[in-house]
Amino acid sequence: MYSQPPAYGNPHHHHHGSIHSTHSSRYSSRPSGYSYQAAPPPGADPTLWAYFTGVDTDRSGSITANELQQALVNGNWTKFDLDTVKMLMSIFDVDRSGTINYNEFAGLWKYIQDWQNVFRHFDRDHSGTIEGHELAEALRSFGYNLSPDLLRLIELKYASAPVSGYGPPPGITFDRFVRACVVVKTLTEAFQRADVNRSGYVQFSYEQFMSIVLSSP
Repeated sequence: MYSQPPAYGNPHHHHHGSIHSTHSSRYSSRPSGYSYQAAPPPGADPTLWAYFTGVDTDRSGSITANELQQALVNGNWTKFDLDTVKMLMSIFDVDRSGTINYNEFAGLWKYIQDWQNVFRHFDRDHSGTIEGHELAEALRSFGYNLSPDLLRLIELKYASAPVSGYGPPPGITFDRFVRACVVVKTLTEAFQRADVNRSGYVQFSYEQFMSIVLSSP
């Protein structure tokens, strides 16, 4: 049972355990080739360094959002959408350079691996997507007891394809599931910081409200 979504910490203190080949993983990165092999930094995991250099197609020593998007795929082999890629970049671009270096990439990789385990746990029917009831179970497990109307809104907002007027919405792919959970977590924590009396109600100015919403992933 999961009590919290995967946490992201200092990417300079990442786990250097075994990393499975990206070609056998359903949800993680898929470098298209290894055009060069610069010397890895001291202590770097050789396999992870190979993935990093494979993604860094322009040989700059750091990864842009576009390079990262080319490398990350869902279980149905669709690329991560750009909004999710940008969210991941914003989390792990610690030095705010606009790109991520190897250490930042290692933290991002571990974060994605942790989310893969969460996704597989809640994808009860093994469809490769998260449906409404699975989303509700996941968020409830994280401690977010949202109303049916809010859950439906999230399901529709993060559906993996346009929602028609007939039938249930398409499931939520891995990338969108991660983003949905991070958004719920971010907005909940912002509300809780403002709700100093723990009353369940807060008073926002227009500027405060807009700032919170626009700064969310």
